[in-house]
Amino acid sequence: MTVFIDADGCPVIASATDICRQRQIPLTLVCDTSHLFTSDYAAVVTVDKGSDSADLAIANMVSSGDIVITQDYGLAAMCLAKKCICLSQNGLVYDSTNIDSLLMSRHIAKKVRRSGGRLKGPHKRTAQQDEDFAAKFIEILNNTERR
Repeated sequence: MTVFIDADGCPVIASATDICRQRQIPLTLVCDTSHLFTSDYAAVVTVDKGSDSADLAIANMVSSGDIVITQDYGLAAMCLAKKCICLSQNGLVYDSTNIDSLLMSRHIAKKVRRSGGRLKGPHKRTAQQDEDFAAKFIEILNNTERR
């Protein structure tokens, strides 16, 4: 099992890295060339800049049982199809019960923006969201280790 992080704009890299380091779980950060990451623990994969280039790279690297941390519903859907465990930066586990509605909401939001509409952006990140992510990530790792 390897943990992959869609690192472009991910606010929980440090937390996930600390948790993986403590448990000695392999971790790979994937980003495009508009971001610069270094890590004394994680492998860092930098891909060409482009729409969804990091997402496609992750989808091509993962295999069954890997864990993917992403806020991108499209990437989560691709990784779920490969039997990965997918987790958002807020601690939401993507699965077969919620991915279709999440993809549909993304599609509707894109249609609204294309027609000139405006949507509210995300709220400022809270410490509670960081705690929720860490708790859910640890829970997933504990469940995975028991198998």
